[in-house]
Amino acid sequence: MTTMKDVAKLAGVSVATVSRVLNNKPNVSPELRSKVLEAVEELNYRRDRVARSLRAKTSLIIGLIISDIRNPFFTSVVRGVEDVAYDHGYTLLLCNSDEDPAKERLYIDIMLAERVAGVIISPVAEVDNYSSVLLHAGVPVVAMDRRMRDLEVDTVVVNNVEGVYQAVCYLIEQGHRRIGFIGGPTRTTTGRERQEGYQKALAEHGLGLEQVLVKIGDFKQDSGYQMACQLLEMDDPPTAIFTANNLMTLGALNAIHEKKLSIPQEVAIVGFDDMSWAQSLAPPLTAVAQPTYELGRTAADLLLRRIGDPNRPTEQICLEANLVVRESSGA
Repeated sequence: MTTMKDVAKLAGVSVATVSRVLNNKPNVSPELRSKVLEAVEELNYRRDRVARSLRAKTSLIIGLIISDIRNPFFTSVVRGVEDVAYDHGYTLLLCNSDEDPAKERLYIDIMLAERVAGVIISPVAEVDNYSSVLLHAGVPVVAMDRRMRDLEVDTVVVNNVEGVYQAVCYLIEQGHRRIGFIGGPTRTTTGRERQEGYQKALAEHGLGLEQVLVKIGDFKQDSGYQMACQLLEMDDPPTAIFTANNLMTLGALNAIHEKKLSIPQEVAIVGFDDMSWAQSLAPPLTAVAQPTYELGRTAADLLLRRIGDPNRPTEQICLEANLVVRESSGA
């Protein structure tokens, strides 16, 4: 059986260097890292994961808790995390909280029981977050897509305020003055920040905020449908609607089609999240595009750096979103 000593001998390095490379530790030059990985491949070396876990008191597993597995936004995000984990010898334990604090607590307890090396989480709420038990147990944590207040953790998010601001400004430039907003729960930073972008655009164009045009859903399709129905059934309905995520966009589109309204002639619509199906709609959907794959990769990179160097300063990374203009907005 091939051993770590065999890898070290072929690569011309110490066993300690091989161990640092295989465990993704810092302070190894790219040249030495490359030599070790080439030797690993040539010898087809496989680590004893169980023995390694017993020694290190952690596993080679990264926990990932997402808020809604039915949301296609997370498909690309998870792929980004998985690609980085795989490249560094980790496997992924994927859990779905379904926006439910109780389920989130359960899965965090499971992560602790499984002795995961670290956890990436899209938290259900910004405050009173159960993720603190992970930190108290010494488990590295990265917040992804949503921030967590009062917890000192690495975080990667998208610039929600600017993304929505661009979209609503564009609708105003197209002549719309009554713009409905279907947002997500404000207990999350994504919900609150996307509403902030909407309000910022209105204010900068001298348009007052009409609370009757603001509907708060739960980031799920049915709430998008229900909120859109409420807007479209008003005596003075909006001429345009902005929806704060892809599932609520689908729900709003269902409501518009059910009422046999033409897009964008009778009501324009713009959504947050530029999904693969957006161009296939009739008319194609104007949407705010997020760097979803990069969001996942960045979160995984942050976690691995934290695992390798637990005492380094925390990082806050904000990725940019951009508006993709198509026909649904009246372009």
